[in-house]
Amino acid sequence: MKISTKGRYGLTIMMELATRYGEGPVSLKSIAQRHDLSEHYLEQLIAPLRNSGLVKSIRGAYGGYILSKPPQEITSGDIIRVLEGPISPVEFTEEEDPAKRYLWLRIRDSISSVLESTTLYDLITYKDEGRSDSYMFYI
Repeated sequence: MKISTKGRYGLTIMMELATRYGEGPVSLKSIAQRHDLSEHYLEQLIAPLRNSGLVKSIRGAYGGYILSKPPQEITSGDIIRVLEGPISPVEFTEEEDPAKRYLWLRIRDSISSVLESTTLYDLITYKDEGRSDSYMFYI
């Protein structure tokens, strides 16, 4: 499963709203400028997030968007499912080899577990602490 820009930018929007939670509405324009993203594209992403009840819109001169719940109560899985659809690494049929189907289901469940256990609060308070999961190659 590859997360598209819809999921990645949607997560960016939600993390911005979480960072400013309790400070009032945040405009999409300010998020777009801060992250050098298309405001028009963010407008397309905010609609399903609003329709799903994850964000609320505030009208007016100082309007914008706010989270509908505290950052601790919104998981990354909530956001990804709204924008990307069901979480599944591959499409398979009932006729597929049971061993392969077992593998695909385990992968799906592992991905779901990580997404469901990671809240917006976890993401905005994450500290790297020098860990690196990448490899360094010397030639």
